Amino acid sequence: MCTVIVHVPEPAPGGAAGEPGTPAPPVRLLAVRDEDPSRAWDPLGAWWPDRPNVVGVRDRRAGGAWLAADPDAGRLAVILNRADVVVEDAVPLESRGRIVLDAVDGRTPATPPHTHGFNLVEVTAGGAAVTMWDGGSLRRVDLDPGIHMIAHDDVDDPATARIAAWRGAFDEPAASDDGWRERWLDTLERTSALGPVDDRAIVRDNRPFGYPTLSLLVCTASVGASGVDVRYGEFAEPGSWNRPALR
Repeated sequence: MCTVIVHVPEPAPGGAAGEPGTPAPPVRLLAVRDEDPSRAWDPLGAWWPDRPNVVGVRDRRAGGAWLAADPDAGRLAVILNRADVVVEDAVPLESRGRIVLDAVDGRTPATPPHTHGFNLVEVTAGGAAVTMWDGGSLRRVDLDPGIHMIAHDDVDDPATARIAAWRGAFDEPAASDDGWRERWLDTLERTSALGPVDDRAIVRDNRPFGYPTLSLLVCTASVGASGVDVRYGEFAEPGSWNRPALR
């Protein structure tokens, strides 16, 4: 039950005939990870010898990534669990973390995967898209300019309490805006006043809802013509607001 906020900017105006256009503003993203604290992970780093250019947050158990980026390729991806109708059979389900690594290699699921449900958010300098798998259908949507929120249902789903409550609270950063991360953390702090078990909460304790997961960490990312800038910070106590230091 992670949460992602992403801002897709308006396209930059083109230049005069024969002249290059203005570089597009970067896409900005803030992602809050909810996971079982007993499931070990590694912080943002280069953990995959077969992908030396990739950095990400690694799941130690399965070896995949929750979030990963390839700065050289200008790609970033992050995955969120969602409810599904997949029935486990004799063939073990595959890890969703490999999908993230494939995505930053430029390979997005095109056929129904043998995994539990997910929302895969992919970001490049040209925009953002979300691939949704609920065990029955695989769908992909390109995100229009503006602020979007993704959790465990569809993009900007008004039936998701935290999206209905907070999508409009995150501002749209200007093209050359270096302060957006701190402002979005300010907003995230304001949302935490609800407490972690309110269904509208973004920083969450999901145990009352039947899941052993709590909010563990935050990543921010800026993906644009100048490259990929990913930063990482952990909450001092899982499921409880404590302003993370992003590095």
